[in-house]
Amino acid sequence: MDAMKIMTEGMIKENQPKFEVGDTVRVSVRIKEGERERIQAFEGTVIAKKHGGVAETFTVRRSSYGVGVERVFPINSPFVEKVEVIRRGKVRRAKLFYLRERTGKAAKVKERI
Repeated sequence: MDAMKIMTEGMIKENQPKFEVGDTVRVSVRIKEGERERIQAFEGTVIAKKHGGVAETFTVRRSSYGVGVERVFPINSPFVEKVEVIRRGKVRRAKLFYLRERTGKAAKVKERI
């Protein structure tokens, strides 16, 4: 167990952003390339939130050049710099996997007012 670093309750990030499934978010991710570090933004719709507590993750989906791209981010990862909510979505599901079959305007989520 010593060799494996286990995430404990003390490693949970404070001031986590409040976002839900269906929201459009911009996730700033720290990327290490050799000696250099940079921050890359990944913007898309949150289609799922999993687990809870320490191991909580969320899946963000976007369409890039006509190809659907999904990334799973751990909320408490040190590589996730910040999560900005761009717009709030109005959905009636906990998981939006049905968006994977849709393209164009059909893949949009209505905005919550």
